[in-house]
Amino acid sequence: MGAFTLCTILSLSAQEVIWQKDIKSSTQDFLNQVITTIDQQYLITGSSIQAKSQSLAANSQKLNNGYDFHLVKLNQQGEQVWEKYFAGQNHDYLSATVTTQDGGFLVSGTSYSGKGLDKKDDSKGGSDIWLIRLNEFGDELWQKTLGTSSDEEAKAVIQTTNLGFFVAGNIQNSSKGYGSKDVWITRLDKDGKELSQLILGGRGLDEVEKMIPTKDGGALLGIYSRSSEVLGSGVGNPETKPSTERPAASIAISQMPKASSNFGEGDYWIVKLDKNGKVEWEKNFGGKGDDHIRTLALTSNGFIIGGESRSERSGNKSVGIEEGTDLWLISLNERGDEQWQKSYNFKNRDILMGMNVIQSQESGSRNQDATKGILLGGYTQAEGRIEKDDETFWMLYLDGNGNEQWRKHVSGDSRKREERLSDLRLNRDGSIILAGTSAEELGKENWKIVKLGDKQVDQLIEKHDIKIYPNPVSDYAYVEIGFDFKEADIMLYDMSGRQLQSLKTKNNVTKINTQALVQGAYLVTIKTDTNKTANAKLIKK
Repeated sequence: MGAFTLCTILSLSAQEVIWQKDIKSSTQDFLNQVITTIDQQYLITGSSIQAKSQSLAANSQKLNNGYDFHLVKLNQQGEQVWEKYFAGQNHDYLSATVTTQDGGFLVSGTSYSGKGLDKKDDSKGGSDIWLIRLNEFGDELWQKTLGTSSDEEAKAVIQTTNLGFFVAGNIQNSSKGYGSKDVWITRLDKDGKELSQLILGGRGLDEVEKMIPTKDGGALLGIYSRSSEVLGSGVGNPETKPSTERPAASIAISQMPKASSNFGEGDYWIVKLDKNGKVEWEKNFGGKGDDHIRTLALTSNGFIIGGESRSERSGNKSVGIEEGTDLWLISLNERGDEQWQKSYNFKNRDILMGMNVIQSQESGSRNQDATKGILLGGYTQAEGRIEKDDETFWMLYLDGNGNEQWRKHVSGDSRKREERLSDLRLNRDGSIILAGTSAEELGKENWKIVKLGDKQVDQLIEKHDIKIYPNPVSDYAYVEIGFDFKEADIMLYDMSGRQLQSLKTKNNVTKINTQALVQGAYLVTIKTDTNKTANAKLIKK
């Protein structure tokens, strides 16, 4: 991963550092991801070797035989809320985390550990996928080990609209697979019970890079494919054969061979799964060179696919490259048909780290969100020469049709020798979280988190005085206050005007308990210390 400027970001005319947090380390800590929690706080996840002097009291009896899952939760001001380690007796690498609708998390990682310490299940053979469901305080609710006698690696996890989960990873040289590496999908209910499993692949190597939930309760997979189709296959005829590689006594692994052909060295392979984990459609996009998918996002009427391309116009790629590696975006409708594709260049090797679709609520459209624009973030690496903007973070803003509106570099005046950007996140208030590692020398990486304010980005975000989600609600709802304040009162009334709850808050997002409410409509009122008030209706399911 390329270096970038995290240390001292210069305050440009439209940018300011709101806060910076350093999480110290004495070893090579891998920072994997930053996610914004449902109450607009931040969970930083990765893998660390615990130094004995750093062991938490709860972990003091643990043996440090390698990397452990490492999680740190920060509040909106960048202050640490809690820190947790989850350890097996061997190396365990945290790969992906999703925030759950109850405010907790599901973490997924690749485990080389058998049963022992925090790990409750035996190894299935080789490396496995280790899942841990946590509440908002980082306490374990349940855990599960998924695997076969082959080697599996964790890559992505999502929660679906029915509160269950899709877990995506890769499986190597499986007797039920098609190539040297295939994609392995497991569908779970909210309590971790396995519902179905599926292997996808072609003749070669396929690696899942990204997965997002779709509006219909299914999932969209973005796969980096270096494989050819399996002849005689087609979508709609998955094979389910008895096999010695059974993940559980009651579940057979379904197989779906790749039906679309590669155009070049590496292609974007997009697979849409329905809510039951069955393949609805698959599409292949690429030119003659190497095209590497990085990220996916939902739009108002389909999907945006983003990654990097080294292909000239060829295959079904209708845009060329300017220099080195360019960004390549494709817009698809919900059936996977191409709407447009565009290419963007920052010179040299451009790396796409994140993509956020900005929605705007159109008047008269029955609360239907429309895609207003697309904000991309990443960095550029020089290939063979050093230039002024080498390895600094950039932002690129596009309209809903992919036309460039503006671009900018986030520049700095100094940086440490070893710095890596791992993840970035756009917040609903228009701020940006950059997360990465920083070190004076290789092998002693600290985690470094920077919250950046940007006036240009802030202007893109539609503001609400008050927002309640999820709404309708069954258990807990979150009340988000959109204007500035130091302290606010939140009151809940029934429709006859009787006050049922009242609480004080200093946070922009506050959790309220609606479990005791009967089904129906309620009114939430906020009043701040600046005498601002706002009301919103809450529906209890």
